[in-house]
Amino acid sequence: MENNEPIRDQEIEIDLVALFHELVKHWKALVASMVLLAAVFGLYSKITFVPEYEASAEMYVLSKSTSITSLADIQVGSSLTNDYEYVITGRTVLSQVIDNLDMDETYEQLSKRVSIENPTDTRVLKIVVTDTDLEASKTVADEIAKVSSQYIADNMDQSQPKIIQTAYASKTPVNNNILKNTVIGAVLGLFLAAGIVVLGYMLDDTISNADDMEARTGLKVLASLPVDEAEYDGAKSKRRKNKKKQSSKSDDSKSKKRAI
Repeated sequence: MENNEPIRDQEIEIDLVALFHELVKHWKALVASMVLLAAVFGLYSKITFVPEYEASAEMYVLSKSTSITSLADIQVGSSLTNDYEYVITGRTVLSQVIDNLDMDETYEQLSKRVSIENPTDTRVLKIVVTDTDLEASKTVADEIAKVSSQYIADNMDQSQPKIIQTAYASKTPVNNNILKNTVIGAVLGLFLAAGIVVLGYMLDDTISNADDMEARTGLKVLASLPVDEAEYDGAKSKRRKNKKKQSSKSDDSKSKKRAI
């Protein structure tokens, strides 16, 4: 049993090496598949790309009149941010924003484009709005900050949050995934072509050398006859020429018989 294990390991190693050589032999097909799918994915992403922009406005949950004198005050200020996050994205505030800006949009549609961020260990709330129009995203973010700040002051027993940063937005779209999709296409193209090559290699059951004979039959090859490929190809071409000559002679004889 101990002697068989190295043989099996060797066979597996030989198969893997042969498979690697098979992939290397078809490197042009692999590269072509990568380039083709990368171009398809990249072109499709570019054609269907709709840029989206993010605008952010910032609010401070405690005004200057609020004095922080103890750890408990700090904890209260931090817990308020959770309440304010819920209020800002609530139906009352966002519906008021829709009415104020005369937006052709429902609360559900707007709420999907609004998110609230609370930087760690701060009492700052960042209102983030996503829109396909850069200026519209800034306008909506500013209006949400204004309406929510006033709503909190009127309906909650807390000081009115202070807007410390009006909406600002980057001119760079946040959803530009053209390069990412192009890379994904290249990787998929590589795996697709490699899979086809591997499948063809695994399904190829032709015996091309002594190792294949031993692996498939379990019999030792005692001798092999070398074949000169040039001579073999030459013999094949000669046989083809002879066949053509014989066929042409038979055609000539038939035509002579007909003439007689």
